[in-house]
Amino acid sequence: MAQIGTTPGACPEASKPWVLAAAIVGSSMAFIDGTVVNVALPAIQADLRATAFQAQWVVESYALLLAALLLVGGALGDHYGRRRIFAIGVGIFAVSSVGCALAGSVQQLIAARAVQGVGAALLVPGSLALISASFPEKERGKAIGTWSGFSGITAAIGPVLGGFLVDHFSWTWAFLINVPMALLVLWIVWRHVPESRGASAGGGLDAWGALLATAGLGGIVYAFIEAPTQGWGAPAVLAAVAIGVAGSVGFVVAERNVRSPMLPLGLLRIGNFSGANLLTLLLYAALGGGLYFFPLNLIQVQGYSATVAGAALLPFIFIMFALSGWAGQLVDRFGPRIPLVAGPSIAAVGFALFAVPGVGASYWSGFLPAVVVLGLGMAVTVAPLTTTVMNAVGPDMAGVASGVNNAVSRAAAVLAIAVFGAIMAWAFDTALAGHLRDMGASAQLTAFLQGERSKLAGAVVPPGLDAATAAAVKKAVAESFVAGFRWVMLLGAGLAVLSAASAWLMIRGGPAAARGPGPT
Repeated sequence: MAQIGTTPGACPEASKPWVLAAAIVGSSMAFIDGTVVNVALPAIQADLRATAFQAQWVVESYALLLAALLLVGGALGDHYGRRRIFAIGVGIFAVSSVGCALAGSVQQLIAARAVQGVGAALLVPGSLALISASFPEKERGKAIGTWSGFSGITAAIGPVLGGFLVDHFSWTWAFLINVPMALLVLWIVWRHVPESRGASAGGGLDAWGALLATAGLGGIVYAFIEAPTQGWGAPAVLAAVAIGVAGSVGFVVAERNVRSPMLPLGLLRIGNFSGANLLTLLLYAALGGGLYFFPLNLIQVQGYSATVAGAALLPFIFIMFALSGWAGQLVDRFGPRIPLVAGPSIAAVGFALFAVPGVGASYWSGFLPAVVVLGLGMAVTVAPLTTTVMNAVGPDMAGVASGVNNAVSRAAAVLAIAVFGAIMAWAFDTALAGHLRDMGASAQLTAFLQGERSKLAGAVVPPGLDAATAAAVKKAVAESFVAGFRWVMLLGAGLAVLSAASAWLMIRGGPAAARGPGPT
């Protein structure tokens, strides 16, 4: 993210509401897009005849570029003008959204989504940087709170709106809704938003860090997504692993030597900072990996519409929104350690509850308890986690600290979807093979489903089967997906427990009254 600690540029009083509006609508495009696509995936997979692993790349290509370039996007704004880089990001996002809607194949969609990720990497940190530059310190907290609140509302509305568009029109409209929003933002920026730059605008950009981070993440993600279909011994997979490891090692070396590193390694020696980011890595991996498969379960297995699937997480979002103010005071009352142990522990129970429902489960009795408990756990965690990250460093490093933590959460989701996808594929294949043996499936039927297994719950029943056999095959596919879904959610519960353990071992500091007025 952009440097929050820099001196804000002069912003006329009349322009401040417009700056806030541009930041809210601009960042909302990225937030909505990130949630809508999960709901639209089953329709995309069916329309473009994509495998489950290609469908993963529709999400991963966007998230990968966003995670790798997030800090660079903020640095570009500091150097070349926050208004300019923000507007460029909005423009790229809008044009690539049209490219997504016009995609005639899953490969074209994946490429357009990658370009969307580049645009999001410029506009997401730019939205907060514009607020930080335009509002003085005494007004900034309220402005950021308004931005956060409206962003939460759009995150809640996005999946429902996307599901409605998918059900009643086409999945292409899930991308085209970005265009009028982008035009509105560009008009506001052109007419009302002043330009500003960071105090460190004279420093260099960490181009090698961005390149190596992208290579490291991209290689590892590609290997985990393609290994279930190509095999771990395939040359392309082995090459991806080598590139991923070399890129990751090269990134650490580069960050040690570059003048303006994307990830200042010295921050990792601060106990609370490294502990909070380890917690972020583990917990957001569980969240990103687990919730990727939740809409697929609801739509492809349970038979819900995309609209209903989009609304399924509304209680989660409303709980977080309603409790955010209360949770923000927990660090001052109890210190960071207690809420950062309790929150992930509650979230672990929520993930475990997702593993209970089977095929044909009711949302209200099967999935809603898990959604509510997970929402409560994340509500207890998120505000204290942000506070701990920001308190761990001085005010001059607040922007870097926030940017690093944001990038860690994005990277965790990218890697988790790939790893969870590999586990889902293994569990699905194992369960499906067992079901086919139990039902005495013919060699021809088994061979056909072997070719369809890469679609997971989207696998189609071969033509010409009698009604009873077709129903048995559909049930076998659905139960095999649920078997994999249970593995995924239990793994998420395990990661949440590990994140709570990391907080217990690494986070220090008591209540604000006990530690005095200084930072942690």
